This record gives sequence, structure tokens and C-alpha cells, in this order.
Amino acid sequence: MKKFLKIAGYILGGVIVLVIVFIIYFNSVFPIVDPPSNEKVEITPARLERGKYLAHHVSVCMDCHSTRDWSKFSGPLTPGTLGKGGDKFDEATAGIPGVLYARNITPAGVSRYTDGELMRVITNGVTKEGKALFPLMPYMGYNNLTKEDLSSIVAYIRSLEAIKNDVPDGSLNFPLNLIVKTIPPKSYKPSPEPNRNNPAEYGKYLVTIAGCFDCHTQMVKGNFIMEKAFAGGFEFHFPGGVVRSANITPEPISGIGAWTKDEFIERFKSMDPEKYPPMETGMNDFNTAMPWTMYSSMSNEDLGAIYEFLRTVKPVKNAVVKFTSNK
Repeated sequence: MKKFLKIAGYILGGVIVLVIVFIIYFNSVFPIVDPPSNEKVEITPARLERGKYLAHHVSVCMDCHSTRDWSKFSGPLTPGTLGKGGDKFDEATAGIPGVLYARNITPAGVSRYTDGELMRVITNGVTKEGKALFPLMPYMGYNNLTKEDLSSIVAYIRSLEAIKNDVPDGSLNFPLNLIVKTIPPKSYKPSPEPNRNNPAEYGKYLVTIAGCFDCHTQMVKGNFIMEKAFAGGFEFHFPGGVVRSANITPEPISGIGAWTKDEFIERFKSMDPEKYPPMETGMNDFNTAMPWTMYSSMSNEDLGAIYEFLRTVKPVKNAVVKFTSNK
């Protein structure tokens, strides 16, 4: 028996050593990404204007990196909080095995980054220190930004008012803390400038950098259900209950197949906070994670292009129960 226990001890010790060696090797190799570029973004009025438009109304960087007022429908941004970060995402609120925090992207939070490092964290999800980000930060979509749009976003971020806000570090549970290191794409592969004379093609670009797929596709145990792409059902947990995203496929009954382009555009424009102030909502009332007040200022051309692209996706019959109350 003693001999058996001795052998078992050697085997166990060997396994432990192998695991330690593997973890050290794995952490030294991953994430596998290109080094940041040495380029410097020239800040011009045109880039500032374009970057602001993208960050507020298309890629909506300000959505997660600012404070949203959840006492109002759709959680409009709280003035004076642009880019300061700090929002918490965990298993209860976002289904994430761990705790994550939106980073401070004002100059007070990213001044230590070069422009190339900012570009890499936006498009590859890897920080200055080489840490891989969980794709709640939608860098897989941002990896498709055109080079000019990426430069414009960087220029705009540099122009934000510096807000001191020390955001705590997040952490992911095992084994996700290892898996996440394998997710970032190796290289930034910018899209060519989309052809605006082809609305469906241009709309596909906008849908990609706006992350529409991510929120409008059902997820089970961390995996998207691809046969239900854009068919809604992704769950958001609010204090009052579970809210689910809408079916935006061209299916005529449960989706938006019966909508005209004008109706689609008007649905967004009806949420313009300057014309229609967001209504007050109680903590236990229906609300939505959809940042309508931000998307409402997207141009008619861009909204129309998104509509045209969505007409090309596979129609999926999927009647979504948009809200299940905790009451």
C-alpha cells in the first residue's frame, strides 16, 4: 500500500508540474496578436465630426463607457459622464462568469496609450499590457472598421473631457479566464471603404460595426444560436425582469418583414430625445438596453442602408416575448 501511495504521489506531482508548465507556457504565448502600429493619428475637424458621430450613434462607444440614466426609458446618457467608464457587468446583469467593468476612455484613462495601442485595443481587444479583453467589448466587429473610421474614433476619444475615475480591474472565472486569451484576432483587417451607392453593402458594414448581430441573436451557454441570427431573444436582466431583443429578420409576422423603409427609419427617429424626451420608468417597469436615444440621431441614409441589409438576411420565424416581469 505504501508503495502504491508513493507511486500515486509521484504521478500526482508530475501532473501538477505539467499543469503549471502548461499554464506558464499558455500565458506567455497568448493572446497571439500583432504588435501595435507606430502611427500617429492626425486630428482634423472632419475626423472629430466623424468620430463623434460613430461613437455616439453607430458603434456607440459612449453607450457602455458612460453612465446611463435607467430612471428613464432606454437609459439615455447622463450629462458630464462621457467616456468615464465604471459600469459593472457580471453574471446577474450580463450572464458573464465573473465581473467586468467598462474602462475609462477619456484622456484621464487612456493618456498612457499611443494611438497605435488604442487602435489595437479597439480592433483586437488587447490592452497596452497585453491583456485580452472579453468580447463584451465588441472588438470582433470593430476589427472591420475602415482605417479612416478607426482613425476618426481615436481622434474623437482624444478630444473627450478628461474625467478622473479609477475603475477597478475585472476578473473572469476559470476556465473562461484562459479561453478569453485565445479569442482576439491576430491582425486588424480593415474593411475597404463601403460603396454607399450599394445600400445593402453599406448597411452590412454599419450593422457589423454597430454590433446588431450581438444583441439580436439568441445566446445559450455563451454560444450564439446561428440558425437564429438576427431573430432576437438575447436576454438582458433588469431589476424588474428579463428583457429580450427583437426579431429584426425580414420574417413578416414575428420580424420586420412587413415594415417599410420609412417605418423603419421613423421607429428610430421617434426616440429622438430632443423632440421626444425619454419617459420616466420605475425600477420594476419594462425598460430596454437598446440605446434608442443614441441611434435616433443616425442619418436617414445610414438607417435606410441598415434596413436594406436586413432585408437580405434569412427570415426566421421567432416570436419573442419581449419582457418577463419578476412580479
